[in-house]
Amino acid sequence: MKKVLSILALATTAAFAAGGAQAQTTFRAVEAGPLENPPNASPGWGLTQIDIAGTKMFVDARFRDLLGATTEAHVHCCTSTAFTGNAPIAVPFTSFPTGVHASQYTNGLDLALDTSFESGFLSSNGGTASSAMSALMTGIKANEAYVNIHTSDKPAGEIRGWLVAAPIPEPASWAMLGIGLAGLGFMARRRVG
Repeated sequence: MKKVLSILALATTAAFAAGGAQAQTTFRAVEAGPLENPPNASPGWGLTQIDIAGTKMFVDARFRDLLGATTEAHVHCCTSTAFTGNAPIAVPFTSFPTGVHASQYTNGLDLALDTSFESGFLSSNGGTASSAMSALMTGIKANEAYVNIHTSDKPAGEIRGWLVAAPIPEPASWAMLGIGLAGLGFMARRRVG
């Protein structure tokens, strides 16, 4: 009985591990002052999720406890080394809430448009939205891109976080999980009965 339960638990775990190994279109960043370059002691923090679907970029950013009032936010790309250095602005967050110390920002951007990119990033990466998007995706996947929130107290950036891939299980993994849980439930019910 214990062997069957162990095998089902291992199968469930393997299903999630296999799902996480697939190509990622979801990225997350946890922003904090110590991640700035140079680091600062801001008590502020943020969590940003970026979903890429085709040429659409969906941003969901939450932040709070900032020392200064927000002035702007964006994705910077691409540093020369993963998780370190400074990079130019790649994608500005349009309509980002300014003048606040805590808020949530959700927006969709069309990366097929030249206007979705900072002009310097666009021109230094082929001059087209397509080539800029390709450079951005390469930078994000190489951990050379970060989200930065700028404030009146820290104009160069109060909090930042590196974008990293967020594994999302494939539908087959969810099915495998369901089968594993059903098997565990069946075995537990059989044992009680």
